[in-house]
Amino acid sequence: MSAFIEWLNSIIWSSALVYLCLGAGLYFTIRSRAVQIRQIKAIFTQMFRGKSSNEGVSSFQALSISLAGRVGVGNIAGVATAIGFGGPGAVVWMWISALLGASTSFVESTLGQIYKQQDPKTGEYRGGPAFFIEKAYRHTKAKGLFKVYGMVFAFVTVMAMSFMLPGIQSNAISGAMSNAWNLPTWITALGLAVILGFIIIGGVKRIAHFASLAVPFMAIVYIIAAILVTLFNADQIIPVIELIFTSAFGIDAGPEAAFGGILGMAVQWGVQRGIYSNEAGQGTGPHAAAAAEVSHPAKQGLVQAGSVYIDTLFVCSATAFMILSTGMYKVFGEDGTTVIGSGRGQLAEEIAATPGETWPQAGLDTLISGFGASFIAISIFLFALTTIVAYYYMAETNLVYLLGRFKNPLVMVIGERLLQLLILIAVAVGAIQASGSAWALGDVGVGLMAWLNIIAILILQQPAFKILRDFERQTKEGLDPVFDPKALEIRNADFWTHRLESLKSGAVRKG
Repeated sequence: MSAFIEWLNSIIWSSALVYLCLGAGLYFTIRSRAVQIRQIKAIFTQMFRGKSSNEGVSSFQALSISLAGRVGVGNIAGVATAIGFGGPGAVVWMWISALLGASTSFVESTLGQIYKQQDPKTGEYRGGPAFFIEKAYRHTKAKGLFKVYGMVFAFVTVMAMSFMLPGIQSNAISGAMSNAWNLPTWITALGLAVILGFIIIGGVKRIAHFASLAVPFMAIVYIIAAILVTLFNADQIIPVIELIFTSAFGIDAGPEAAFGGILGMAVQWGVQRGIYSNEAGQGTGPHAAAAAEVSHPAKQGLVQAGSVYIDTLFVCSATAFMILSTGMYKVFGEDGTTVIGSGRGQLAEEIAATPGETWPQAGLDTLISGFGASFIAISIFLFALTTIVAYYYMAETNLVYLLGRFKNPLVMVIGERLLQLLILIAVAVGAIQASGSAWALGDVGVGLMAWLNIIAILILQQPAFKILRDFERQTKEGLDPVFDPKALEIRNADFWTHRLESLKSGAVRKG
């Protein structure tokens, strides 16, 4: 089974997907006239505007749910893996994938807002790729094809988020805690199951509240620690920057000449781990975006573009500089031999052998001896737990989409309970299994979602750009943008059509 998963992963994550992700990001950047750069002020101001309602969460809470999914083990162990197999230059390609991916995130998240709907049972907003894939072309002859496409995406997402991906996060938690405190993996597995069960049974409101408290705290503390480590090794900042860029483009310069032979690996690992971390194009962002209470879809589209920056340019970069400035890394060739060793000092063989959370742990130990293992263990616990919670929310949303066509409410209740049981089992099993198989299975899930979602938004992109032009026009006129689907000739945005009609009829009654 392990060999089959590795083979499937190599097919899904061939160079074709890497180029598709970069190409889609470049295309959306050009078509939007670099919205992720032009609207940088709006991106960060919109994060703190808008309030929650009985049906939707605030923009900041939606951002926190999204970041809960984005900021996880990929920001710590994933960065180390990218450096280990792609060289320090993989960091540049993570940055490039984030810059281009921010435009992709804007498009997919705006579509998520346009075609969201209310959960008939709870009244909460639901949305995501499965919803907009089916709804966008519901008025065309191809509606049956898009309906099937939406169902396929929903099924893949349920499986990825409840079975394939949670194990990576719980495995990293148990590994970090075992390394720091010699805690048996079965105890970690049991504790995670209990904590997770309490959170996810509370629904989207409890998930949003938990994420809005945990995510900002953990990200800020982690970045501060990384900055302190980097400043402690300030003499290495310039050499590290030079190392990153010479490695990224295969420039033969001094001892970094060895990196010329692994340029392709730098691109592949940088983009692959970048997408795994920031999730741009993967189709996860639209789920959180759809939950937000906003007056115009572009507002949350911009917020989700900003979440890509926060994840990669801040958190991933913090890990990279912490590892590289302390010299706690080695780069491995395809045959497993060391291409280049640590630039400063030598890692203990058991730490150097496999890239992962032990590298930033060793980096932190240069600041305070013995501090790294405990700090990284706590960081990974918070990062990974919030990610698993976000995974459940996305899995549940797609389950609602799949089972919503059944009229019997008992079907939905049984489905949700089975989903909760599945993710709890996946978390517990992931905590005690070998890390290699967990990562390979997770990469398969991420890759399948990315293929399906990017192709879908390339087909369905037009409404997102109508929305962007409308937002910019209203903003230029000094208005607080409000979305009117009829004025923009956007069909099947049922939620927004009914909302606008309700507001108009309410204004008439009051008048």
